[in-house]
Amino acid sequence: MLPMVALVGRPNVGKSTVFNALTRSRDALVADQPGVTRDRQFGVCRLLDQPFMVIDTGGLSDETEALAVLTSKQSLQAIEQADVIALVMDAREGLLAYDHQIVAHARKSGKPLLLLVNKTDGLDTQTAMAEFSVLGLQPAFAVAASHRRGFDPVLKAIEERLPAPVEEAESEIEPDRLRLAIVGRPNVGKSTLVNRLLGEERVIASDVPGTTRDVIAVDLEREGRKYRLLDTAGIRRRARVEEAVEKFSVLKTLQAIESAQVVVCLLDAREGVTDQDATVLGQVLESGRGLVVALNKWDGLDEYQRGQCKADVDRKLAFVGYAEVLTLSAKHGSGLKGLFKAVHKTFESATRAFTTSELTRAVEAAYQALQPPVVRGHVAKLRYAHPGGSNPPTIVIHGNRVGSLPVSYKRYLENFMRKRFGLVGTPLRLEFRSGTNPYEGKKNELTDKQVKQRKRLMRHVKKR
Repeated sequence: MLPMVALVGRPNVGKSTVFNALTRSRDALVADQPGVTRDRQFGVCRLLDQPFMVIDTGGLSDETEALAVLTSKQSLQAIEQADVIALVMDAREGLLAYDHQIVAHARKSGKPLLLLVNKTDGLDTQTAMAEFSVLGLQPAFAVAASHRRGFDPVLKAIEERLPAPVEEAESEIEPDRLRLAIVGRPNVGKSTLVNRLLGEERVIASDVPGTTRDVIAVDLEREGRKYRLLDTAGIRRRARVEEAVEKFSVLKTLQAIESAQVVVCLLDAREGVTDQDATVLGQVLESGRGLVVALNKWDGLDEYQRGQCKADVDRKLAFVGYAEVLTLSAKHGSGLKGLFKAVHKTFESATRAFTTSELTRAVEAAYQALQPPVVRGHVAKLRYAHPGGSNPPTIVIHGNRVGSLPVSYKRYLENFMRKRFGLVGTPLRLEFRSGTNPYEGKKNELTDKQVKQRKRLMRHVKKR
């Protein structure tokens, strides 16, 4: 379970801009007017060794309008759910009366508090911060979220206040049990698939979208292998997510993706690939987990519809082209053997252990087959490589001028590694590191013999 940091404050103080800066995204809508954000927005910050969830909230205000009351209620619920609260305030507007009430309410929660004074670009930082010192909040930071400035000390303070990762009870730790999450839009058949795999009506399956609200973990043994199935709530478009319960269901689904080793993304073959499906796949891609795409309800399509569906998948899912795509029917149980085969191949690829020698030989082979293009008269050189982690597999490549490698060549290296090692269903991360110049900062000292020769040469030049 990822810890949560809530961004709280008045309307139009820049909470959504701070959210985008922490998550390195543009998921939160930003505009120079109050009240743009109404519902909670969830995202993952991966700028620290320990990732954490960021909750963007609507502004807290004392207005009595119905919509403003509902927005404030959403923010108060986020305060209750969060592990750390970041109070965002506007340096240009200064400290207002309602800011004191927000601070008082946040203090009642007993959670660790941070003060972020936003919009300090172009202002005298010390003067801007002095006005907010009366709140007595420490630590306090001056940031310019629109320019993503001042966030390094903020991240350090958050890291110090995040709770330690919750370890599973020893009785639940089973290294040989594969954690398999079933995700997708509402009503694509996730719960039906889980029931079919278990051979019993373990979870409620209904034609009504949104039946599953929480993440349900069920253990399964099949053909001598152990699994932990995670049946998740369907992820819908944010515009349709209205109930507070469903919003936290989506949050738990994102956390289930983070905790899984392999994710099965279930699509409805009758509808093809929708925008919501792409959103779900984007979350899995960002998490770096192994991915299997399953087209459900395949038995109800004729040959023409199947051809159209496959063409739609090939066109729209090119950004996760490494994932295996298979067809099944959760209702009738067809295609399950192929599903488990794909899951095993994906898991083995995602957790494969590499050696430095085999990775270095692969890099040398790739370099000899195709050298990088010339950039400003120089060609990047790749020296050696070593493993940097698993799930997803990470390869660290050392060399000279690797910063000049174009995206196309990095993609070539990724595809070369996939083909050479037979990686299926898992993202592959390549990290490039430049070697340091051993002569940097050193002065070439002349020997006594060279000094004498230089003096003799200078005398000879003067005589001429």
